[in-house]
Amino acid sequence: MVSHIKEAFLLFGVALIFVQCETDVRDGGLALPEGFKSAVVVDSISETVRHLAVTDDHIIYAKLRNANDTASVVALQDTNGDSYADIIEKFGGQGQKERWSYATAMRIYNGYIYYSSDLVVYRQKLKKGTLIPEGDIEIVLTDDHEHGKHEHIGKPIAFDNKGHMYVPFGAPSNACQQPKRTPNSPGLDPCPQLEDHAGVWRFDANKLGQTQKDGYKYASGIRSLVAMNWNPVDEELYGVMHGRDDLLRLWPDRYSAHESALLPSEEFMRITEGSHFGWPYCYYDQIKGKKVLAPEYGGDGDIVGRCSDYEDPILGFPGHWAPNDLLFYEGDQFPEHYKNGAFITFHGSTNRAPYPQSGYIVGFVPFEDGKLSGDFEVFADGFAEVDPIVNTKDAAHRPMGLAVGPDGELYISDSVKGKIWKVSYEGDKDEFGDQQLLAMEERKNRSNVRTPDVEKDNLLPKNLIGGAKIYQQYCSACHQMNGRGASGRFPPLTKTDWVTGDKERLIKVLLNGMEGSLKVGEEVYNGVMPQHRFLNDTETAQVLTFVRSSFGNEASEINADEVEKVRKRQEESGVPIAPIQATTE
Repeated sequence: MVSHIKEAFLLFGVALIFVQCETDVRDGGLALPEGFKSAVVVDSISETVRHLAVTDDHIIYAKLRNANDTASVVALQDTNGDSYADIIEKFGGQGQKERWSYATAMRIYNGYIYYSSDLVVYRQKLKKGTLIPEGDIEIVLTDDHEHGKHEHIGKPIAFDNKGHMYVPFGAPSNACQQPKRTPNSPGLDPCPQLEDHAGVWRFDANKLGQTQKDGYKYASGIRSLVAMNWNPVDEELYGVMHGRDDLLRLWPDRYSAHESALLPSEEFMRITEGSHFGWPYCYYDQIKGKKVLAPEYGGDGDIVGRCSDYEDPILGFPGHWAPNDLLFYEGDQFPEHYKNGAFITFHGSTNRAPYPQSGYIVGFVPFEDGKLSGDFEVFADGFAEVDPIVNTKDAAHRPMGLAVGPDGELYISDSVKGKIWKVSYEGDKDEFGDQQLLAMEERKNRSNVRTPDVEKDNLLPKNLIGGAKIYQQYCSACHQMNGRGASGRFPPLTKTDWVTGDKERLIKVLLNGMEGSLKVGEEVYNGVMPQHRFLNDTETAQVLTFVRSSFGNEASEINADEVEKVRKRQEESGVPIAPIQATTE
């Protein structure tokens, strides 16, 4: 009898452990205002995901980040009401792999699911009660520009209430320099890229087979938009722009590492017809609260000049936070404070070194009667699971897409592992107020949100010399302090023949810069590397030797004479210095 009781208690204990483990896995674990709860919809999807949409019958559609021949979209459904998806199906392959991992759209409009690859906007007809759309894959819009060297290639979409679809065409450069990203080089003036890039075009949402020439140029001077949506209250388009990069590397005589980490602002814009936000001539400084002239056009960080002629944002977020989705909350589940306000996912910085990486949150901006009514708030945090975030790949998750379900619940996707959360409100809406908001306000003191102290938050060791010092000053902002790079943008410096192989090729990469798609291992990277010809021969040799002998690499050194020979041959050839072309071979 005792043995049977003991056995029962043991089995009961095992059951408790199982239940506890299941609960831990399905509890989202996010830091949220009091009364909110997060639950895991799916813990991971191998291709990872970007943007989301949810139907009236609770089917979640997510755009796969690494689409393949047979699937570019995943459909998820919870059939037993525990929030966890028990049905997962993939569909929508186009017969060929996408060239870049910047698929940036998933919207439901007029009975169709719209989604984009890097260059094409597709749609399929939805049928109620059916998980996988039954209709043919239709092509709504194709970006027919030459894109071998293009930046900011994503195709987010938004719809108004009059049958229009809005699509941005991102700027094919950082600041309209020619050649690209060359230190101390002026920008083209006027910038020819503004003619058919760096703006938003309006299209017929129900017409198939369109290209850019079928659209209407709605707004200009917008470098790169991923977070974009229509505000149904004031019936205007809004977006949060990715600001320019490389203030320190391109203009080391005008900007410090601290300024380059904080600036320029990620601009929250009310995009009206005919508006112009000033790229590439200007950028917004959220600290000074004004739009200033870019250094490529004679700016010094304070001169306003022609920038008074361009639109200001309604709010300026800290630099490099990477706003990647925007949603105006129309649901009824959340407290009144959130009604009609804007949720924004901040994917997180990659280039804030030597300061902690920043962002990696879902922010909220309150609106009243269609107008901004307060400063931004931290709504959801804890995605990264580490503090500080020294290197981008240290972050366990990075928030990406947003969608609201039919019951007013909020869904959030992650681009690192393909995790999806559902956020619900379970508190008393009448009791929600300043106390709950103040608790989240304290999260602005964390290293991923606060303005870093110029000395105390500097992560750079004080005793670095030679190649190690040069690397951390000029290279770590992209390739990270640990050399592991940032997924999709900046390649790692480990386990690649580009670093440990041909010395002359590596020297040319540093001197000339590099552009195009580069494959390292199984991942393709599309960041643009600027020229570093401002480093002298000795400095170039030191930093390349450091890279070839660090991060697990064990290649031979490069000396100053080898650099000098390469540089001299280039200068004597009479051929213009051009970036090295990357390859996916």
